[in-house]
Order: sequence, then C-alpha cells, then structure tokens
Amino acid sequence: MHIGRVAQIWRYPVKSMAGERLTSTPVDVAGLPGDRAWAVRDEERGGIRGAKKLPELMRCAARYLEEPRAERAGDAEMRLADGTVVRTDDPEAAAHLSRVLGTRVTLWPLQPADRLEHFRRGAPTHADLEQEMRSIFALEPNEPLPDLSGLPPELLEYESPPGTYFDAFPLLLLTATSLDALARLAPESRIDVRRFRPNFVLDLPDGPTGFPEAAWAGRRIRLGSMTAEVTIPCMRCVMTTLPVDELPKDPRIMRTMVRETKQCLGAYARVVEPGVVRLGDAAELL
Repeated sequence: MHIGRVAQIWRYPVKSMAGERLTSTPVDVAGLPGDRAWAVRDEERGGIRGAKKLPELMRCAARYLEEPRAERAGDAEMRLADGTVVRTDDPEAAAHLSRVLGTRVTLWPLQPADRLEHFRRGAPTHADLEQEMRSIFALEPNEPLPDLSGLPPELLEYESPPGTYFDAFPLLLLTATSLDALARLAPESRIDVRRFRPNFVLDLPDGPTGFPEAAWAGRRIRLGSMTAEVTIPCMRCVMTTLPVDELPKDPRIMRTMVRETKQCLGAYARVVEPGVVRLGDAAELL
C-alpha cells in the first residue's frame, strides 16, 4: 500500500552529534553506511556515551569528508560546541572533545562485535536505579517509567548492541505527520526534526493524522528498493529536550510526549532487504 514518499534522509557520523542530510543512500542490514560509525568513550566512568550522559554532544556536529563505504566509514570533520573544527583522525581530537564535554573521553571508530568490553555499560550516574532511569528519560517523579521490554536484551549489559553504536536498532523512521501533530500539542515548543534524529522522514500527504508510525510495529515498509521491518515505537529520552544549534533546552517537549504519545515518537526498524533509498522515493507499507 502506497502511503507517501521519502522527504528527508539523515546520517549521523558521530553518535549524538548533529548529522548531515543526504539525497540518496544505500542501506543494508547494518543501516546507512557511516551512520553512528564513531562514538566517544567516557574514560572516567567507562562506557560508550551519547548525549544522555554527555549533553554537549548535541551542540556538536559532524560530516564526512568522503562518502563512506559499508566496510569502512572513513574520517569525519567535527564542529564542536565551542566552534573548534577538528577531524576524527586528528591526534588531538580526544583532548578537544574532553575540554568541550567536561570529562575525559576518547574517540573511537566502530569496533567489531566480539570486542565486548568496548561495548560494556559504564558506571551509572546515580546509585538508585529509578533515579538513574528518570535522569536518562527526563521524567518527573509522577510520570511512569517507559516499558523497555521491546528493546534488544543485550542492552542490559552493553551500551549498544555489540558491533554497533545504535541505541537499539539500525534505522529510525519518523513521519512529518507526527512532527506536525506534536507541534500542535506543544505550541510553545520548537518542534524540529533535529531534536529527534531520524534516518528517514516520510511525508504522508493523504495518510492518517496523529502519530501513524506508532501502529506499524510488525509491519514491513519499502522505501525505494530497500525493505525494513518496523520493530517498536521509539521511546524518547532526555536528548529531545537538549539544546541543538539555535534550539533551546525545552523540558516541555518531554512533558507533552509523556502525556500524549506514551513518551514515543517515530519507530525503529531493521533491514530485511538491502537497497537504495533516494529523496522522493515511494514509501509503501506492506
């Protein structure tokens, strides 16, 4: 069933940094080549970290100097929150990042899945598990904790599925319909796609209103020549409330999502048939 078209394509060279828009991309079982191919490791508390723990990452941005290949992402140029521009292959990159992030970090290209210690979770910020969860998900004391049962079970032990720097799954889909619906529900907030970090934004001009992708779990979707299986709605965390470029910090966004969408926006997916996706390609729900 034809539902719309591909309106935006995004790739994020460094985990939790702002990404780059594309006009086309191959997609395989590992996702978009070069997507989250670099990440920082917290050398104080351990673990690969994103902006859930190092919020200044959201005020940094990265872009590739050459188009990455599936087998090797290559080097990226990073614009840090203080305006410093540094390449991932610069020997001083980790020192620059440590200064901007306020803690000692190292910068890593994606490592093989069998390097399990590299992906193992670091020490929590809070000794109390509930307090730790509420900090990560930006929840008030009276708001329910999210249901994490649909996430890959290895995330109990590792920061990301070993062999990846993804939070959970290789693809994140988001509809323009959902962005518009959230903007109507949160009129005082600046609802911008950069806060939500999708890979594909889909325009559904004649589709349902509200948050349509929330009902796609278990369905297959074809974008261009690529087919993916939608897994679970994307549970949102503190990152959606953090400053990005000119966008201010805004905890009201999370209050709205908790109230209206069970804290979800967009949907995760895994690739079942690799292919190529281009701007304007048809989106078909199978």
